[in-house]
Amino acid sequence: MAVVHGASADDHCGGLFGELVNDMTTEIPLNTMLADLDESLRRLLKRELGRHGFDGVEIAFDAPARDWSSQLSGPTVNLFLYDLRESHEFRPTDWREDRSNGHREIRPPMIMECSYAVTAWTQAVEDEHRLLSQVLGVLFAFPELPADALAGRLAETAQRFAIEGRIGQPKADGKADFWSAVGGQYKASLDYVVTLACESGLAYERGPEVRTQTMGAYISDGPAGAVTELPRFGGKVFDGDGKPLHDAWVTLPELGLFAASDRHGRFMLQRVPSGKHKLIARTREGAQATAEIAVPGAVLDLTVAPAKRAAKRSG
Repeated sequence: MAVVHGASADDHCGGLFGELVNDMTTEIPLNTMLADLDESLRRLLKRELGRHGFDGVEIAFDAPARDWSSQLSGPTVNLFLYDLRESHEFRPTDWREDRSNGHREIRPPMIMECSYAVTAWTQAVEDEHRLLSQVLGVLFAFPELPADALAGRLAETAQRFAIEGRIGQPKADGKADFWSAVGGQYKASLDYVVTLACESGLAYERGPEVRTQTMGAYISDGPAGAVTELPRFGGKVFDGDGKPLHDAWVTLPELGLFAASDRHGRFMLQRVPSGKHKLIARTREGAQATAEIAVPGAVLDLTVAPAKRAAKRSG
C-alpha cells in the first residue's frame, strides 16, 4: 500500500499557488471625496447653466431651512446631501493587484450612494421652474460625471471606478417628512444620487508565489527508504500585453500530462517525474509558446504572442 509521508512547505500555505503573506498594512488615504464631489457638481452646473444664459446662479450645499432661504439675494441652486449609504447593487468583491511598488493586493472599495435634494430658488415661481428644469436637463445628460469637471482626488478615483449620477425616485410620502426635518417650507425638489467609491487603504504585502510542491510516497510493506517523489509543477500564461491568459491548453506532450489555465492565467500539472521536459501552452486560436522545464527546479511563466510565434518569460 502506498502512503504519502511528506510534502513541501507549500502544503502549510494553502496549497499550490498559495502566496507567502509578508505583511498586512493599512494606509488610510486622505479622503476628501464628499467635498470633492460638491465642488465637481458646482463646476458642472455653473458651466452648463452658463451656456444657456443662466449666468450668476449660485450653487449651494446648505440645509434648505427657512432662515437660510430668507437670506438669499440671487438665484440659487441648492444641493443638500441628506443621505449616505453603501450601494449593495454595485459592491465590488475582487481585490485589485498593484505592482507599482512590489506586489500588493488592495481591498475593494465601498461604493457609496450620495443622495442630494436639489432645489431652485428665485424671486418668481416661473423663473424657479425654468431654472429647476435646466438643472434637471444637465443632471440627466451626464450619467457619468465628466472628467473635466472632477475636482480634487476624484479624477484619480474615476480612473478605477466610474462616478455615476442618476435622478432618484424617493417615496412620495417621504417629502413632507424631509421638509419638516430640515425646518423648511415644502417646495418642488429633485433627488439626485451619485455612486462614488470610498477606498479603504487596506493592502496585503505579498512575497513570491509558491508554485512547486514535492510529495513523497513509500510502500508500507516495502523496503525501508524506498520513497518515490511525486512533484507538482505550476506556472502562469500571459498574452502579448502581459495580461493573464485563461483557458490556455498547457501540456507536457512526452508524458501525456495536460492542464488548462484559470482566469488568473495559472496552471498546475500533477505527478511530474523529475528531469527535463518540454512544456507547450496553446490558445484556442492556435497561438503557441514552448519552453523546457526542469523538475524540480525554477518555475516558468509563458507569454503567448498574438500570432503563432511564442515568447518565453522566466519566473
